Amino acid sequence: MWFVDAGDESAERIDTGIDPRRLLIFREVAARGSLSSAAAALGWTQPAVGQHLRRLERDIGMPLVRRTARGIRLTEAGTALLEHADSIAARLSVASEHMRALRTLRTGRLRLAAFPSACATMVPHVLSRLGSAAPDLDVSLVELEPPEAITAVLAGEVDLALVFHYPGQRAAGEHRDLTAVALLDDPVRAVVAADHPLAADTGSVTGLDLAALANERWVTGCPRCRAYLAALASAAGFRPDTRHSTEDYVVVQKLVAANLAVALLPGLALAAAPDDRVRALPVAGGPLRHISLVHHREAAATPGVRAGVSALLDRARHPPSPIR
Repeated sequence: MWFVDAGDESAERIDTGIDPRRLLIFREVAARGSLSSAAAALGWTQPAVGQHLRRLERDIGMPLVRRTARGIRLTEAGTALLEHADSIAARLSVASEHMRALRTLRTGRLRLAAFPSACATMVPHVLSRLGSAAPDLDVSLVELEPPEAITAVLAGEVDLALVFHYPGQRAAGEHRDLTAVALLDDPVRAVVAADHPLAADTGSVTGLDLAALANERWVTGCPRCRAYLAALASAAGFRPDTRHSTEDYVVVQKLVAANLAVALLPGLALAAAPDDRVRALPVAGGPLRHISLVHHREAAATPGVRAGVSALLDRARHPPSPIR
């Protein structure tokens, strides 16, 4: 952590109106939910933490937290300030990592986040390549959906995130502090049971007209996926009868295989869990999702991020086949 001793008031600070030490202490309080928990994490006394918080509030000119029986609750000003505190913490984390890499002449670390189907298809190849090319690189992986992955990058909790968005939706990673690199377009298929009347329509030149599935029951997943299905169905002239909801693409295919529903699934999900009891049909208009990688813009120079970006770009040139 980036704190000096709680009682050290001799250190001169630049008069920016906000003491950066107190900003980071406030971030710890916000993350822990109480002064006592923040004090324990910092190894300080609760009065010392409270004193710094009160002085920060005095500098800001507004209350940042409200005390409750269960701890603290952020005010509107506190919520706004926390975003800046997270950004500063992320930049400090990048600076610390960069200096450590220079000091030790090692390649550092890479904390990677990815959504489930990317974890199952693209990431293992990438981790294997990194292990061979940079054996000293300390690599870790956490599975996160795009919104949570973006939050983790902004907070400095991960270095690199694989994310996706659908056409017509806000691109993942649109933030002033982030850099996004396009990787590939993942085709979306209509998935039906192997004995479905349309199952043989895999060789259509134009693809399946989604209106042919207007009377089917549907299973869908994450909010972004549901919104994309709704948009495609609306363009095809119907409203999907969504009966089931799960973000597990294995469960989706099992429901489809049992003739309980039809679905839309992206290619990586189909490649991650092949199921011979379903058929994936190209759809007219070529629906897809855009896959990109995102990192903090200040992290571009760190060795671990550079190695991760290079490995992911290489994998994107040879993605798993989405078609069965």
